[in-house]
Amino acid sequence: MDKTPRVGIGCWIFNPAGQVLLGRRLSPHGFGTWAAPGGKLELNEDPPCCAARELREETDIQIPPENFQFVCFTNDIYPDAHYITLHYRVDGVTAVPKPMEPTKCAAWKWFSLDNLPSPLLLSAQKFLKTHPRI
Repeated sequence: MDKTPRVGIGCWIFNPAGQVLLGRRLSPHGFGTWAAPGGKLELNEDPPCCAARELREETDIQIPPENFQFVCFTNDIYPDAHYITLHYRVDGVTAVPKPMEPTKCAAWKWFSLDNLPSPLLLSAQKFLKTHPRI
C-alpha cells in the first residue's frame, strides 16, 4: 500500500428526475462496485477543474468547473490505498453518459436514491451514509 494519502474527487451528477449517475467499476481498485464518476486530483489542479475533467473523460458529459458545488469530504481507507475524497454535486444534467473508458467502467446508469445498486464503493457508501438525501 502506498503510504501517502491521495486526493480523490467524486462527482455526484443528478438528472432532472433526481436520479444519480453511477458506474460499475472494472478497474482493480473497487472492481465490481458502483461509484460516482471521479478520479485523482493531479498536481497543481483545482478540485472543481478535476471534477469537470474526470466527468468528461469518463462519461463525455461536459460541465463547467464553476457548476460543481462542494458537498463534503470523506476519509477513505482501502486495503490498497488511502484517499481523502472531495465530493461535488451538479443538478439537472440532461446529457446522456457514454462509457468512455470501457476497461475501467462497464456502464453508466441513473438510479433513484431509494433504489441504489450494490455493492457501492467505500467512498460512495460513506458519502451516502452522511448525506442520504443529498
